[in-house]
Amino acid sequence: MVRCVGAVVHDAAGRLLLIKRGTPPGQGLWSLPGGRVEPGETDAEAVVRELREETGLDVRPGELIGSVHRPAPSGVFEIFDYACTVLGGSLRAGDDAAAADWVNLIDFNTMERRGELVAQLADTLREWQAAPRA
Repeated sequence: MVRCVGAVVHDAAGRLLLIKRGTPPGQGLWSLPGGRVEPGETDAEAVVRELREETGLDVRPGELIGSVHRPAPSGVFEIFDYACTVLGGSLRAGDDAAAADWVNLIDFNTMERRGELVAQLADTLREWQAAPRA
């Protein structure tokens, strides 16, 4: 098991923060920002670090929204997704993100129809009631 974290971040308009993966797995597909928890790091510390690296945003992690298991090249990714609030920074793609953007519900549904989201993302976010709200 590889412990990972992700962030569910909505802006004031209800749009959801997504990144386009620049590296495998899921290269070229849109996903929640996040990544591996480093040794000695808490989930909260990992979420803050990953968001800063991938999106340029500073966030405050909140409650656990949910967790999922996804196949990894050498095992299984165990991903814990947290609600986060933006505290500052400027949105930009960084680290292994090819792009970062705020996505509204219409665009999210279009991305889903076109197969542009990582596997199971749309269904999982709907189940958690965490999809874009507007």
